Amino acid sequence: MFVALLLLVALSNAVRVSGDGGQCGSNPTLDPRPHSVSILEFGAVGDGRTLNTIAFQNAIFYLKSFADKGGAQLYVPPGKWLTGSFNLTSHLTLFLEKGAVIIGSQDPSHWDVVEPLPSYGRGLEVPGGRYQSLINGYMLHDVVVTGNNGTIDGMGVVWWEWYSSHSLNHSRPHLVEIVASDNVVVSNLTFLNAPAYSIHPVYCSHVHIQNVSISAPPESPYTVGIVPDSSEYVCIEDCIVGMGFDAISLKSGWDEYGIAYGRPTENVHIRRVHLHAFSGSALAFGSDMSGGISNVVVEHAHVMKSNSGIEFRTTRGRGGYMKDIVISDIEMENVHTAIAATGNCGSHPDDNFDPNALPLLHHITLRDVTGTNITIAGNFTGIEESPFTNICLSNITLSTNSVSPMTWECSNVSGFSDSVLPEPCPELGNPSYDSSSSCFYLVSISGKTAVQ
Repeated sequence: MFVALLLLVALSNAVRVSGDGGQCGSNPTLDPRPHSVSILEFGAVGDGRTLNTIAFQNAIFYLKSFADKGGAQLYVPPGKWLTGSFNLTSHLTLFLEKGAVIIGSQDPSHWDVVEPLPSYGRGLEVPGGRYQSLINGYMLHDVVVTGNNGTIDGMGVVWWEWYSSHSLNHSRPHLVEIVASDNVVVSNLTFLNAPAYSIHPVYCSHVHIQNVSISAPPESPYTVGIVPDSSEYVCIEDCIVGMGFDAISLKSGWDEYGIAYGRPTENVHIRRVHLHAFSGSALAFGSDMSGGISNVVVEHAHVMKSNSGIEFRTTRGRGGYMKDIVISDIEMENVHTAIAATGNCGSHPDDNFDPNALPLLHHITLRDVTGTNITIAGNFTGIEESPFTNICLSNITLSTNSVSPMTWECSNVSGFSDSVLPEPCPELGNPSYDSSSSCFYLVSISGKTAVQ
């Protein structure tokens, strides 16, 4: 009876990205896994105290043998499953039943230390290696992390304390990190208390993140929800994300390391998301963007109680570009700065960065945006040697409060605006023919073209 139940769950819930690239226009398709085992079969104990790292490792090692037989599922039943870091395998579904909670150990010795990502050159917070994430995948194909609203809890408070007290030996781990993989699905789960990032696809292709809830306390330092990093064909939809720093942040490498690695984040579609970012931005681009970010569509987002709504970040030495980005149908409430772009944000990995590697930011369109209780409507601070250009604002109405005497601030930026309240700064409000016509261009996402 128990085996039959496992098979039923495997057949009804295993999903993977469809062959067209997994963009939001095409939902993941059901892909039954013919084999399924429970973590209980490998000696795991769900009491919240027993360390189950070896059980997860052994189970996945066993299921690896089914990769050429249609794949397999690891079923995690209700319980509290304490573990250190472990690695997934190809053609695998990790399924968390309702009431199942995977808990990250608070003992750093239970987290392996791995090499830094090549596009970053070092750990983000501490030079050298970094703690491996709780759930990892490397060079995988067809991997699914899903469930019936099960939970992955990073128990991040100790990591936040070590970060704030500068006592980390290595950079903090993430909850789920999938590296150099394709056809990746993360869905139908709750993520809590990540030490740093919650979901981090890096060097990946065809990624679908759907129907997840992610949260960390407002005071948690530099916690981020979803971070597509040097990845392509990414869909993020129907998610609720509330974090200490950024909710969703697109990245692509750090200074000379990101430039040398040369892999952009591109062809990204984000829709129907509810975002809250206490000290950062609900939707952030950069500042680690040295490989480039382009062809991004964001639509139907609700932003609330955030320091910044939408923010583009970069600085001298980054190189790279942010371009061909369309953001529309956005609702904001209780946001300090609604829209921002800054050319002086972020640090450098070492002294070997090239200060003459100037980033480019151009062809950014924001339209159909409303906001209430906004303190600053927009702050665009470009780089003198590399101004931000072709910033296009249309049909934007932001109701500002009286906290700040200035609603817009602009320097080293140019663009076009139409039907924008409060009235933007002259650099964005007095277009030439060239700048206004440049607001109408084509953005291609997964073979589909939207006319802006």
